[in-house]
Amino acid sequence: MGTVDYQCPHRVAIPPSKPFLTSLALTMKETFFPDDPFRQFHGQPPARKLVLGLQYFIPILEWGPRYTFDSFKADLVAGITIASLAVPQGISYANLASLPPIIGLYSSFVPPLIYAMLGSSRDVAVGTVAVASLLISSMLGKEVSPIDHPRQYVQLVFTATFFSGVFQAALGFLRLGFIVDLLSHATIVGFMGGAATVVCLQQLKGILGLVHFTHETDLVSVLRSIFIQVHQWRWESGLLGCCFLFFLLLTKHFSKRKPAFFWINAMAPLASVVLGSVLVYLTHAEKHGVQVIGHLKKGLNPLTVTELTFGPPYLMTTIKTGIITGIIVLAEGIAVGRSFAMFKNYHIDGNKEMIAIGMMNIVGSFTSCYLTSGPFSRTAVNFNAGCKSAISNIVMAMAVMITLLFLTPLFYYTPLVVLSSIIITAMVGLIDYESAFHLWKLDKFDFVVCISSYVGVVFGSIEVGLVTAVALSMLRILIAIARPRTFALGNIPDSTIYRSVDQYPNAAKVPGVLILQIDAPIYFANSNYLRERIYRWIHEEMEDKLKATLQYVILDLSAVGSIDTSGITMLKEIKKNADRLGLKLVLANPRSEVIKKLDKSKFIESMGQEWIYLTVGEAVAACNFMLHSCKSDPQDSNV
Repeated sequence: MGTVDYQCPHRVAIPPSKPFLTSLALTMKETFFPDDPFRQFHGQPPARKLVLGLQYFIPILEWGPRYTFDSFKADLVAGITIASLAVPQGISYANLASLPPIIGLYSSFVPPLIYAMLGSSRDVAVGTVAVASLLISSMLGKEVSPIDHPRQYVQLVFTATFFSGVFQAALGFLRLGFIVDLLSHATIVGFMGGAATVVCLQQLKGILGLVHFTHETDLVSVLRSIFIQVHQWRWESGLLGCCFLFFLLLTKHFSKRKPAFFWINAMAPLASVVLGSVLVYLTHAEKHGVQVIGHLKKGLNPLTVTELTFGPPYLMTTIKTGIITGIIVLAEGIAVGRSFAMFKNYHIDGNKEMIAIGMMNIVGSFTSCYLTSGPFSRTAVNFNAGCKSAISNIVMAMAVMITLLFLTPLFYYTPLVVLSSIIITAMVGLIDYESAFHLWKLDKFDFVVCISSYVGVVFGSIEVGLVTAVALSMLRILIAIARPRTFALGNIPDSTIYRSVDQYPNAAKVPGVLILQIDAPIYFANSNYLRERIYRWIHEEMEDKLKATLQYVILDLSAVGSIDTSGITMLKEIKKNADRLGLKLVLANPRSEVIKKLDKSKFIESMGQEWIYLTVGEAVAACNFMLHSCKSDPQDSNV
């Protein structure tokens, strides 16, 4: 196609234009429905479509009829096992959120029932989350004191939980789950590690038996609050806390070394609660500085629909708290669910998970529950206990219901120091220094994001750490978009394959031809950069050799999935500059979307379709043909 003498074996096809509405529909489908959830409805009668629709939104209707008694036996054991962890954890995390302990138990009853019906994971065990509990306490505690105004504080927590659920469910229904993906792995590792560190430091209040403590979460404030109250440290509480902390860490280490004995680690928190309560009761330690839970009200969750507050002055605070905590628990819950689904070789639907988690938090806010998700520690115990389905959550909820109805008076003498020990033990596992080392070896920028998140949380606040990490992640995305890579390509010996000369040093450059590959879509954000970078490639090539030597510039567009008007303008400017320098611009392998826009913009007409080739190899062959033609017959040259 370069001349009438050269016959290109393959012509670059320009796909036919589609109607605007059809094109828009296809784009929307690819953006929001990559899994095509509607394909199962094609060709089905209306009644069957109704059944399939109910099964899609309520997965238990799909797998429930196939549920077997053998699966129930496994789920019964798993449910009872995680219930033994849920009760002490629920009380502990409620204390961390500055809420009455009974709300922690309420939150392990209703939400698991909702998730069992709507969730798509067989392994996720629903419960409260330590990091979210701390976030709620730090964000809402600044506005309303949980000590001076306990009822108003609880109302704000329920309202924030409601907004969190609405936000989570909306992401699922609107298929906007990709927003959660902005929290990269490095961000989550650093944030969780920093939050775990802060949580552990906060628990020194319970370990040392302090009554007054800072509401700030940064390291300096916490240490100052501890050391200015040295005279109020209680050695009885400290000794008891260290003993239980050692016991819990020992059982956790043993269970890691011997996975078959996972149940020891699962039962250890409940055993600590029982043992601590007995010790306090027998020694009357509550009269010697050891703080206890006190009275817990019997009965099931009271309705709290009327407790939600949507008026000023705290409306924006509850919305902000709900969205931030909602994103955090959503990211953790989906990541945990996907991790364990991978072990059992099944798939979970991220959008269904968002809907399920959102709905259980909406319903939870109506029934005296605060924010819940699928925490790693509880899910790991559920998985190791051999759960087969979400029925294990229902078994756990029934066990918690029995506790609420009959067993709450037994927790009167439970020492708070035991709850602090339980929280510290759970949080130590979230400080994933091994992943941080791996990030350092693999990707230095990801390591910087991780450490920035950690330092921001520990020395600033949880919000500062989160914003810092997300901002750095977004900066990386912007850099990748605005500064795409370009590569000079060379020929792999004894082949027609062209690859980067940096990656393959034996790849030979083609004399008289500069081959460049653009490694990203071309948009307004990067078009100016690409224009300057391509000019630089051309000038460097011409400086290395005589000007007459370089005659062709081939742009490999195989990695350019799309282009906008700024990108097309950039190509026109490159062509004009190449013409002024006596060079010929050649395009190789433009993708469907790119070639359509180049055709509509008349760029192909001005350039000539004979200079567009299907592969780099064909473009090089055409250029070589022209170069040899020019040498053999200079008078017949077209360049």
